[in-house]
Amino acid sequence: MTKDDVKEILSKYKTVAVVGASRDPSKDSHRVVKYLQEQGFRIIPINPTADKILGEKCYKSLLEIPADIQKTIEIIDVFRPSSETPAIVEQAVKLKERYDKPYVIWMQLGIINEQAAETARQAGITVVMNRCMMQEHRKLFPNSS
Repeated sequence: MTKDDVKEILSKYKTVAVVGASRDPSKDSHRVVKYLQEQGFRIIPINPTADKILGEKCYKSLLEIPADIQKTIEIIDVFRPSSETPAIVEQAVKLKERYDKPYVIWMQLGIINEQAAETARQAGITVVMNRCMMQEHRKLFPNSS
């Protein structure tokens, strides 16, 4: 994944489902969601224990999001342990089969699962692994904050 590839993803796609979004302002997943919102991304938080995060309705899983919203998801940003990514990717593949989206699975810093990444790639989903969306956006678009 080159710098240009990442820049294209962050320029082109603006609807992000965040699996593992947190209500806790001290958590990275909360700070990243807030930053992305401030940069104009539409955020769809996935957290089975929250009703709303940063004013957005939360859903228990990708497959529990209403269909009219599911079909708008372009990036799935994963803030869950690496061991949980295969199940998340399975849900993403189901969405891809239904709506030809999402386009990207983005595994946050420290999240690496080659098996899940290969499953996503075989389904035609681009994979970004072990990178922070917020950090990458700040590096590539330094004047946007």
